[in-house]
Amino acid sequence: MAEAPTPTTPARKPKPPMSRLMRLSLKVVDRVTDATRRADGTLNRLALSLLDPRVPAISSPCRGVASRDVVLDRATRLHARLFHPAAAKAGAARPLPVIVFFHGGGFAFLSAASPAYDAACRRIARYASAAVLSVDYRRSPKHRFPAPYDDGLAALRFLDDPKNHPPLPLPLDVARCYVAGDSAGGNIAHHVARRYAADAASFRSVRLRGLVAIQPFFGGEERTDSELRLDGAAPIVSIDRTDWMWRAFLPPGADRTHEAANFAHPAAAAGLESPAFPPVLLAVGGFDPLQDWQRRYAETLTGMGKDVRVAEYPDAIHAFYLFPVFDDARDLIIRIAEFVAESVPAAAASDQP
Repeated sequence: MAEAPTPTTPARKPKPPMSRLMRLSLKVVDRVTDATRRADGTLNRLALSLLDPRVPAISSPCRGVASRDVVLDRATRLHARLFHPAAAKAGAARPLPVIVFFHGGGFAFLSAASPAYDAACRRIARYASAAVLSVDYRRSPKHRFPAPYDDGLAALRFLDDPKNHPPLPLPLDVARCYVAGDSAGGNIAHHVARRYAADAASFRSVRLRGLVAIQPFFGGEERTDSELRLDGAAPIVSIDRTDWMWRAFLPPGADRTHEAANFAHPAAAAGLESPAFPPVLLAVGGFDPLQDWQRRYAETLTGMGKDVRVAEYPDAIHAFYLFPVFDDARDLIIRIAEFVAESVPAAAASDQP
């Protein structure tokens, strides 16, 4: 008589290394955020405003960085928060490079005034000795593709006119401009960079020197190994959440093969062949379910001859750099500062200690 097959125990999904308190806190945030998603595809913005209160800009220096809110486009009511070092370092009185930053949140959540992003942009400005223009782009589901990409390009157009630059202790050097963002913001930064590259000749002053893509949000109809392996085990990102985010952002009827999600789509190629498409610093986390898409993104650009530097963080969850408790968070900020420093003119670089 044949023996009955021995039942196999499902493999336990890996858990990211973090304290029990951090894991519990993130789980609570995930569940509360999920509760703001309505069945009809809309969001409970009132509830979100209570969960994510906006912090004001601070004109007086806070740890060496001041901030102010600026209007980029009155027609679309587009605003941004500008962070800048409050004073020049000794022997370093030169114009500031500019990092145009796009926050994460699946195109639908959070803002430039969210506490986590206000703090992160302040850290980047301080470490990189740069101005950071954090764009408060229009969010889905009210504003779908291509609204945030249009807003990102509008931010570059704003910087392109020196008359728009506010008076600062040090002027802005938009010839040393970067686009940066995490998650959905990394996706936006990529698409803004390629739009710029496709029409670089129309910019008089702005020169894009680099793209910082922190765990960018890309996708497709396929379920990758990392999505399946880490779904339900890693915080912040899950298949259910990302599917909802794409449905809320993409044009009605579009699937995840759309150019916004799929960087390999023919419609997403414009600008990538241009020499004006900048070098890329890509951050990838080992406990981010989106990591397989991010590595494919790097492979696609590298295959086109583009300069791509990949910063791997094996123990990192999605959005890890927003949490200073993680050592990797500081490491990434330092890498961003070093990436930006590459654009410092040789004469100025020789003045650095």
